[in-house]
Amino acid sequence: MNTPIKLLPFTPVLIKLLKGPVEYQEKSAWEKLLQHKNELQIFLLSVGLTLVLDEADGYAFVKHTASGEEETGISWVHRRTLSYEESIMLVLLREMMAEFETGEATSRELIRKRREIKEYAELFFKENASRVKFLKEIDRLIDKAEEFGFLYQEEHHEVPDEQRFRICKIIKAKIGPEELDDFYRQLQQAKEQLQQPEEGTDTGFSNN
Repeated sequence: MNTPIKLLPFTPVLIKLLKGPVEYQEKSAWEKLLQHKNELQIFLLSVGLTLVLDEADGYAFVKHTASGEEETGISWVHRRTLSYEESIMLVLLREMMAEFETGEATSRELIRKRREIKEYAELFFKENASRVKFLKEIDRLIDKAEEFGFLYQEEHHEVPDEQRFRICKIIKAKIGPEELDDFYRQLQQAKEQLQQPEEGTDTGFSNN
């Protein structure tokens, strides 16, 4: 008779971590994670992974150690390649989070309607000839951010623009202060280029 295999006590939360981030809203999994965090860290290191845990903001995820993937030749964590526009949307959501946390927030979580996210994003994306297509593209980027786990739809609404999303705090781990500073520099450079007159264009100023 075969001896039953005894699973590790943190196996359920380990499986969740390998699929994606775990947040404090998942009460059962979060409590299990905190209870076994030291054991999880040791186990994950043995397979070339690192546990990233932020107890204050309430999220955890795993990433490859610096050389773990090279040594094992195995990728445990699903990697996504983002387009330029998708990257900009994530930076904008991160900026919204930064503004929320430096303001006089009365709640722990940042909740915004789809309409509010679109209005914020419109300031940074160049509108094309068709406004309908432009807004559809922003909707697509919002849906992508939700698919990637940076937005969580809190409630469904029959009017899409009234849908409420929670901007997940894990975005702070993915886009840090350096990335935000780099975005600001690029934004300033873009503004300066737009302000520069084209060669041969009459600026309206006299040389006298």
